[in-house]
Amino acid sequence: MKILMVLTSHDQLGNTGRKTGFWLEELAAPYYAFKDAGAEITLASPKGGNPPLDPKSNEPDFQTEQTHRFEADAAATAQLASTVRLDSVSPADFDAVFYPGGHGPLWDLAEDQHSIALIEGFLAANKHVALVCHAPGVLRHVKTPQGKPLVEGRKVTGFTNSEEEAVGLTQVVPFLVEDELVAKGGLYSKGADWSSYVVSDGLLITGQNPTSSAETAQQLIKQLAQ
Repeated sequence: MKILMVLTSHDQLGNTGRKTGFWLEELAAPYYAFKDAGAEITLASPKGGNPPLDPKSNEPDFQTEQTHRFEADAAATAQLASTVRLDSVSPADFDAVFYPGGHGPLWDLAEDQHSIALIEGFLAANKHVALVCHAPGVLRHVKTPQGKPLVEGRKVTGFTNSEEEAVGLTQVVPFLVEDELVAKGGLYSKGADWSSYVVSDGLLITGQNPTSSAETAQQLIKQLAQ
């Protein structure tokens, strides 16, 4: 089992002067779900190299057993420091792709032509695409072979408007994940704020928030095993 994990290279939180990036738990929990299932993992990002970590995700309140495990894992941190460039990877080399969130992807991956083509390529090859939290927002420009929005008529979830409101970034982000998925015709649903909630529709698996990241990864593993 070979799994590609795609991280953001974007570190500016709009015009707030604050930093953003990927959310640590959304990398760490799936990373070990895959690792413990025997998968070979490749980490990629638009710019390659060391992707920016959202500093907030490293605060004590947001640390978990898996984030501690990741930070103490020399092989994992070395791999993170040297992600491959997104334009160098091909769906042909992997069984599935997983996108961790954090706010960063809303700026770069959502508009990245390589990411859009990559997701379309995985689905065309009948391979799974899983995304969690803000990462479902990167589906905004992904199309079906017929040229329709990928999420149109598909069951999806992602970071809720109320969760964005709770973190005070509704006016900062370039778009709201929930609104965007709905606008593109997605059959959007959600669980309670900050609870684990995962939706599966064929090859597409989406998770609502950081708490959902382990379950999203487990759902992917389960489907790959079928």
